[in-house]
Amino acid sequence: MPVAVTTVRVRYFASARAAAGVESEALELPAGATVADAVAALRTRHPGSLPRILDAASFLVDGVAVRDTERPLPPEGEFDVLPPFAGG
Repeated sequence: MPVAVTTVRVRYFASARAAAGVESEALELPAGATVADAVAALRTRHPGSLPRILDAASFLVDGVAVRDTERPLPPEGEFDVLPPFAGG
């Protein structure tokens, strides 16, 4: 029996894009995976400078800011990685 998966479209912005080396990518996770699971998978996939950025980043799921990293990811959803932005 095949294992159920959740696929989300990860979109990177600013320094996160530079660290990942791509603008966006598909990420397959087990069904019921959480924001924390996605972040852990991204740390493994991009071990260079992205983990440091993920420590300070904010995340959006389908355009909504997420504070609870135990929130489940919706199948075929969008997961945005937003590093801290400088500005004034």
